[in-house]
Amino acid sequence: MAPPPTLPRQRLRYVRILEVAAGFARKGLDSVVLSEVAAKADVPLGTLYRYFPSATQLVLALYRKQLGELLAGTPSDEGKAAAPAPALAGVVMEIFHMRLMQPAVEQCLNRAVYVKDTDTTRLLREIDATAEKAVTAACGDAAVARVLLLTVTGLVQAVRCRRLSLFEAEGDLKTACSLLERARQTA
Repeated sequence: MAPPPTLPRQRLRYVRILEVAAGFARKGLDSVVLSEVAAKADVPLGTLYRYFPSATQLVLALYRKQLGELLAGTPSDEGKAAAPAPALAGVVMEIFHMRLMQPAVEQCLNRAVYVKDTDTTRLLREIDATAEKAVTAACGDAAVARVLLLTVTGLVQAVRCRRLSLFEAEGDLKTACSLLERARQTA
């Protein structure tokens, strides 16, 4: 997979591909057909393949972009100690909904295998790091961030398997954020 382009015209194409892919990703990984994405984004198929050699890489790049946007909206390092609990719950809830509402993302994360020296492995590591940075920026504690991200994974699976309703999972996630924030404040 090629790195994101730096030239303005190429950057517009790249962003347009990701925006179009988001519509397909809502229906599942099998609905992300690269030729259809290229046609709808009005870019040559070769251009799409240069940036995203597979549907998996396209969907994971989309998720990385969304996480990057989420990270850009979190408090900076100077303000992280004063970040209120709702900011933490908001960031974690956003990650939960991003994964839940885009079945293709969840399918990629479940199917992807870490293989040394592959583009997908690098992309998965970037995704993990970006998600952890976003949650850590909101709560100020990397360990709490990891626990919450693992909680998100479990709750997404529970909703997908219909063991929990969306509302129950949201409530559990808010409770987890509150309990972890409270424990961190008393420590």
